[in-house]
Amino acid sequence: MILVATMLLVGTVWIQGAFAAAERTVTLAVGHMTCATCPFVVRKALQQVDGVDTVRVDYESKTATVAFDPKIASVSDLTAATTRAGYPSEPTE
Repeated sequence: MILVATMLLVGTVWIQGAFAAAERTVTLAVGHMTCATCPFVVRKALQQVDGVDTVRVDYESKTATVAFDPKIASVSDLTAATTRAGYPSEPTE
């Protein structure tokens, strides 16, 4: 029983590690954020893109940092999502 539990744990860690290695992070400069509510709309738009793992939106710097799986989503998908929500964006790098 302990051996099975250990094998499951190791397998889970390996799978998570494999996903983390494939993950990409991009920072987007986001336009039209004029109030404290805007980051919530931008975050929701980005979270709806398939392949997005985490989203952090900063109102002060007018940026969104997105971790995503590049096999599923692209930077173009992310910028299109914010633009459709009324907040055009582009990568800062």
